[in-house]
Amino acid sequence: MGLFILKRVGVMILTALCLTFVVFFLTNLFPNLEKLAKTQGNARMTDQEVVRWLDNNGFGDPMLVRYGQWLGVAPGWVLEDEETGEITGRCIDFGEDPADAPRFCGLLQGDWGYSTVSDDEVANIVGGRLLLTGKLMGWVLIVMVPSALIVGVLAGMREGSRMDRSLSTLSIATTATPEYVSGVIFIVLLASSTAGISPWLAENGWIEGRTLFLGSSRSAMDDITFWNFTLPVMTLALYGMGYIARMTRASMAEVMTAQYIRTARLKGVSFRNIVLKHALRNALIAPFTVIMLQIPWLLTGVVIVETLFNYNGFGWTLVQAASNNDIELLMAVSIVAVVVVLTTQLISDIGYVYLNPRIRIS
Repeated sequence: MGLFILKRVGVMILTALCLTFVVFFLTNLFPNLEKLAKTQGNARMTDQEVVRWLDNNGFGDPMLVRYGQWLGVAPGWVLEDEETGEITGRCIDFGEDPADAPRFCGLLQGDWGYSTVSDDEVANIVGGRLLLTGKLMGWVLIVMVPSALIVGVLAGMREGSRMDRSLSTLSIATTATPEYVSGVIFIVLLASSTAGISPWLAENGWIEGRTLFLGSSRSAMDDITFWNFTLPVMTLALYGMGYIARMTRASMAEVMTAQYIRTARLKGVSFRNIVLKHALRNALIAPFTVIMLQIPWLLTGVVIVETLFNYNGFGWTLVQAASNNDIELLMAVSIVAVVVVLTTQLISDIGYVYLNPRIRIS
């Protein structure tokens, strides 16, 4: 197991390097750099002024050299003004003696750069937004995973039964409904003071406020409550649980037809014990991978829900960085997303071996 994990970590590092270089290459194409120069300098810059600005800010080096500087494996660029003698560079902070500045200052040294839009450290922005989305992810997983597993197991225990057909139809309906549709429906039904059930509940004195839930989760960025955080959690959990439930149902139905299940029935083992002690563990192998794949989706694919409910999390930051051509911030969120995806894949592989020791690692 240790050798397997070590090999997978090595593959993860190589994959992360390849993916981050692709992102670095695409974000550092000349049209993007030209747009950055005109945004930071003057929108009426000539081509010569754009090239001069890029050279003065370290964008004139070859692509591989700049990628090494961003990683922190190549010395940072240093420029000296011939007229004033002022020394500027990637590793020289404002007010610091250039002689005392480090030679390497990149990702490996913990220097993620500064956002060109907000002038704040990228690490602070990414850390704060990641924490917000992490809270949303945690509550969604708490609601989604147990609900999906229960629905899938109940549907797969007796394939073809009325319960199976009903729960399967429900699972398909939730998966086929996009988040922006279910989110709007929840807002209208549960968070509107003029439509849905909120006015009726308020008239009968069953709720204190005007609405059952809050349609905007902006306040949840500071303080999460049941009132302001339920709707985005329900929207994401409902969309994700259908797929997990369908995979669980298919796996459970396949396991229930296995020979050892038939033998257990012939021996007189109760149906409850057959499901819990014999079938459930093997049936969870395939859904486990699907559950792990939900984590990258919840990290970067929830921008629609975050925008709909005015919750500025990690996915929202990724889209804003791409829209504003914020290169340093875009690189930072990209590397975080890559690491999360690769880590979840590693955990998924380890979980496969744990759930079924018969799986051999080649």
